[in-house]
Amino acid sequence: MSEEQAYNPQHGSLRERLGRVKGTRWARFALVSALLVGWSVWLGNPWVLLAWPLLADIYLTQFIPWTWWRGLKNKTLRGIMSWVDAIVYALVLVYFLFLFVGQNYQIPSSSLEKTLLTGDFLWVNKIVYGPRVPQTPLHFPLAQNTLPWLNCKSYIEHPQLPYHRLKGLRSVERGDIVVFNFPAGDTVAVNCPNPDYYTLVYENGRAAVHGNKALYGDIIYRPVDRRDNYVKRCVGLPGDTLQVKQGAVYINGKMLPEPKAVQYLYYVRTTGGSLSPLTLDELGVSLDDRHQVSQDGYVMPLTAEMRDRLKAMPNVIDVERTMPDPAESMITYPVGTDYGWTHADYGPVWIPKKGATVPLTLASLPMLERIIRNYEGNTLEVRGGSILVNGKPATSYTFKMDYYWMMGDNRDNSLDSRFWGFVPEDHIVGTPMVVLISFDKDRGGVRWNRVFKSSNPDKK
Repeated sequence: MSEEQAYNPQHGSLRERLGRVKGTRWARFALVSALLVGWSVWLGNPWVLLAWPLLADIYLTQFIPWTWWRGLKNKTLRGIMSWVDAIVYALVLVYFLFLFVGQNYQIPSSSLEKTLLTGDFLWVNKIVYGPRVPQTPLHFPLAQNTLPWLNCKSYIEHPQLPYHRLKGLRSVERGDIVVFNFPAGDTVAVNCPNPDYYTLVYENGRAAVHGNKALYGDIIYRPVDRRDNYVKRCVGLPGDTLQVKQGAVYINGKMLPEPKAVQYLYYVRTTGGSLSPLTLDELGVSLDDRHQVSQDGYVMPLTAEMRDRLKAMPNVIDVERTMPDPAESMITYPVGTDYGWTHADYGPVWIPKKGATVPLTLASLPMLERIIRNYEGNTLEVRGGSILVNGKPATSYTFKMDYYWMMGDNRDNSLDSRFWGFVPEDHIVGTPMVVLISFDKDRGGVRWNRVFKSSNPDKK
């Protein structure tokens, strides 16, 4: 009799079935039982232990014929079912790994260059801040919100579970690079993910966005944990007052030390000839960032080191800091309210903190509206000059969650909190730990010097 047949009896009493189980099978059952108990304690949910009898049947008694397909006479069908069994097992394992331990994530844009590069694949640790219990538990584990090729939802919206985060090692700290769900991604025009839906409506009108399906596509809602993943650096913590002056960040009135690889836009003037592609390659200026504005002039983002190297070149006359065109950066958070802020000069803003109570007025409402309605699940309306929260007049509001302010290291070329506002704690996914592999999209090939490098060298 084979080992599997011994573990998959088709007859016999409970005592007989248990008597045929080998020691290795008991050891495996003991291991998964211990893992189940530990997981139940971590979740703080004893109901999870109801799965223990199911594990006992899978590993020991097998009253349910889990491996029924092994008795099939058709060899081809038996082989197909063997693959199905292995794939299902792997998907379940990946599902739990991605939910509670970590997952890979690709850097799609240059907003964090030169700390992280476009084409970097990161390992994102979810245990550091504590993994979230899935709010949308029924989803395909290898897709965030859309199944490739099929272009349909990769999740089933119901049931929706309340936000709950398991105990982690620490909370988000200033200077952390953080992966989070896009806060303005609750509503999406599927054909136009950028700019976000709210900016589209502000620029084009709600009737135009909803009425032109050929251009904008379907307008859909996405649950918190199925919204697109973004990665930025946390510069503002709950309770901080933040302001941006000439691109520099000030926290509670003091300038925040900048990451070593922070970039700003510079105007580079040469002696009349163009900078060679080889020179720009050696500097690390990506193709997308090379903006030649005249025969002898360029605008490009540079770190301090890159700036100094350019200044030392004999055919470079000057390298001068330049501000983004205000006409191109006027749409700032809160969208539709003009405080006179720009990308380079923004705020001051106070970052909401859990349990804090603030006055709620018509003047403060634009900054708080998305928090009260979209993130914390209240109804909100203005009637006759009065603000009603959940149908009742309100002159103050107490926050249910902590909030964070995220920015890119490529300061003048980053769509970040200056455009879409605060990041709620329930949107936090994890923090990148290491670069798994990196592909150079400009020159092709692998950047071998980045493999297994720290994803945040500024963080000690």
